[in-house]
Amino acid sequence: MTKDQSIKISEIFGPTIQGEGALIGRPTVFVRTGGCDYRCSWCDTLFAVESKYRHDWMDMSAEEVFQNIQKLSGDKPLMVTLSGGNPAIQPLGGLIEIGQALGYQFAIETQGSVAADWFSKLDVLTLSPKPPSSSMVTDYNRLDDCIKAAGSKPQIQMKIVIADEDDFAYARNMAARYPHIPMTLQPCNLSASKDCPDQAALMEKMRWLVEKANAEYWYSVTILPQLHVMLWGNMRGV
Repeated sequence: MTKDQSIKISEIFGPTIQGEGALIGRPTVFVRTGGCDYRCSWCDTLFAVESKYRHDWMDMSAEEVFQNIQKLSGDKPLMVTLSGGNPAIQPLGGLIEIGQALGYQFAIETQGSVAADWFSKLDVLTLSPKPPSSSMVTDYNRLDDCIKAAGSKPQIQMKIVIADEDDFAYARNMAARYPHIPMTLQPCNLSASKDCPDQAALMEKMRWLVEKANAEYWYSVTILPQLHVMLWGNMRGV
């Protein structure tokens, strides 16, 4: 993989805060790539997924992407979040190398359907396999390949969005399959396609998740809201 390979970029924005998962609340710049191998029923970033938006995506070199990161961050190193779409399908190894040489850290969120050799360069790898409500089917062999590709360097975590009982059961099974990987649950934002999320419904789902996990004595899991949705709703680029 060379640093001059073109990366499809949907948007670069920040600094903001990480809104979900184990890094919630941490200052970050987001690099959102274009393209995805999934079509989740409740996807909240279709503009970075569907091919009809491909003409809005930019072809950028790793150097160009990092120049944008530096400008946004005021040349002060911070965590860079690689998102999508599915960022695993893009050649991001060169970008990671450039940034880490100057003190930046890199985290990625991916569904675990594509294993990239550059996963081993990451600081944080968040695997977010999609539960039944997404209408996607998990390929556990591919998920295992992603974990193997990461090796020993990145902090690996798992994050699963929960819409219903079936999703919760899926998460329990996933935790049993990968007991060594810390897991975070969050309520699914089913109103992600609307300008204003149903905050009351999200908080009700959050309470249900807490009560459900505690009732089953599942004390190793972390349950968090989508902080960015609480602060900015479904607004893009925050």
